[in-house]
Amino acid sequence: MAGSANLNVMMKVARKAGRQLVKDFGEVENLQVSKKGPGDFVSRADREAEATIKEELMAARPSYGFWGEEGGEIDGEDPTRRWIVDPLDGTTNFLHGLPHWAVSIALEHKGAVVAGVIYDPVKDEMFYAEKGFGAFVNEARLRVSGRHRMAECLFATGLPWSGRADLPETLQDLARILPACSGVRRFGSAALDLAYVAAGRYDGFWERRLNAWDIAAGIIIVKESGGLIEPMNSGDDLLTGGALVCANDSIFDAFAKVVRNKS
Repeated sequence: MAGSANLNVMMKVARKAGRQLVKDFGEVENLQVSKKGPGDFVSRADREAEATIKEELMAARPSYGFWGEEGGEIDGEDPTRRWIVDPLDGTTNFLHGLPHWAVSIALEHKGAVVAGVIYDPVKDEMFYAEKGFGAFVNEARLRVSGRHRMAECLFATGLPWSGRADLPETLQDLARILPACSGVRRFGSAALDLAYVAAGRYDGFWERRLNAWDIAAGIIIVKESGGLIEPMNSGDDLLTGGALVCANDSIFDAFAKVVRNKS
């Protein structure tokens, strides 16, 4: 698909950051056995990737604002447009040498995400979408799955770590959903979870305690692939509310009902 100038910039920048991260990823295995360990190295790789993305995007569109996971928010001369960036979504996977992580770049206009790119450089899969123009992976059109029976559906979520307080709530979610579906996966990258819903690889996804940069690009990609996506709690903002549920249009109501525990 021939995208807009903005989308082409986003894809070019995502690929550049991805190449940089792949080189760093190749060093992680060597660092696993060092006394210091790979943690500091990965943190540096994350920050350097964001610096690269920020430099390239701001050079291309100097008037736009910027909101990144590592560097926080920067207001632009144009208050209506802002980049939202996660330079490395799936940091824990990266840290452990697991090849499942991505670069996520979104463009927000007047409070709504209008374009998004999620690039998995290890698999060389570029997921992207613009409002009103559909969603794609590389050159193939994306479409959510057509499954309409919960028992046949495969879902994805995130799981709490390091004693997070939402563990009991998540376990209750799983107790309701696992008996009703064909499986639940936890692959460790919310951005790719959303991209996989758009691609029909998962039938739905839910998670709490998400950040805007985790999901901004995925929101538009899911919508443009025909999926439905809503805040977990009615009245919350989808981008900043921190919890969401999404699925194909056939299964969304039944899935959301179970996730939200509504009888």
